[in-house]
Amino acid sequence: MRVLVSGGAGFLGSHLCEALIKDGHEVICVDNFGSGRRQNLRDIDSGRLTVIEGDIRKNITFPPVDRIYHLASRASPADFTDFPVRIALTNTEGTRQLLDHAVACDARMVFASTSEVYGDPEVHPQPESYNGNVNIRGPRGCYDESKRFGETLTVAYEDEYDLDVRTARIFNTYGTRMREDDGRVVPTFITQALRGDDLTVYGDGTQTRSFCYVSDTIAGLRALMEQDGLQGTVVNVGCENEISIQTLAEKILHICDTTSGIRYEPKPADDPTRRKPDLTKATRILDWQPTVGLEEGLQRTIAYFQGGARNAIPSPEH
Repeated sequence: MRVLVSGGAGFLGSHLCEALIKDGHEVICVDNFGSGRRQNLRDIDSGRLTVIEGDIRKNITFPPVDRIYHLASRASPADFTDFPVRIALTNTEGTRQLLDHAVACDARMVFASTSEVYGDPEVHPQPESYNGNVNIRGPRGCYDESKRFGETLTVAYEDEYDLDVRTARIFNTYGTRMREDDGRVVPTFITQALRGDDLTVYGDGTQTRSFCYVSDTIAGLRALMEQDGLQGTVVNVGCENEISIQTLAEKILHICDTTSGIRYEPKPADDPTRRKPDLTKATRILDWQPTVGLEEGLQRTIAYFQGGARNAIPSPEH
């Protein structure tokens, strides 16, 4: 099959491109290299990979494809302040562009939504039926609410054009190819520990997250795409290993065998207090569940950064 991956040079996108190509698919990677990096693609078989440098918020001539994975969007909280308009438009206007192309090609599509649509949840763990608790005017609103509207667009296109589009609500994912300057907690803690700096914990560290290793997330996305009869389905993709940020910091300090300590800073506005997916639906309809434990995944990720993974800061004009 010919598969289009928007954001294909990013952390998740590059792993997805690699997995698809290994299984014999032809892949079209579309990326403006705002947060994605060319080096993420360097080890991928270029014989079946076509890279289109372009911005999905603008008109791009896409080739005909059979499948579309829409992964494009900055996802780091550090970017929410610097790039709010670009993030909001990528998840709305960019999503519309890809939905139009899916209609034109009669292609099946997976929209990469996020656990952020649940906001600071009042229901725990979070099932797909929960509508969330999002501050639409807060610092995370550009991402949270644009992903929510992106989901609304997918429903509208299904209703009006009978488009087969599925939605994955992706929970915290980590692993190789993350940027050092990503701003998310795992690469931040790892780079601080490897430099010998104290790890920065916001608030008292009791807030929780559930971390899924990248290979498991990719397997979940592919299971959602490849199974027939799931038109219009929304499903959580993540891991149920809920852990406090304090405990995560202590684990990384232990694995890195560093003398670094922990320092505490004020908790950012709207930072969720708890985050854990209800995977009942994913397990039932996809026959999928994560297989990489947190300890193993952290060891792989730390080894990647120890091996000299030094990441150029993306160009700000994107």
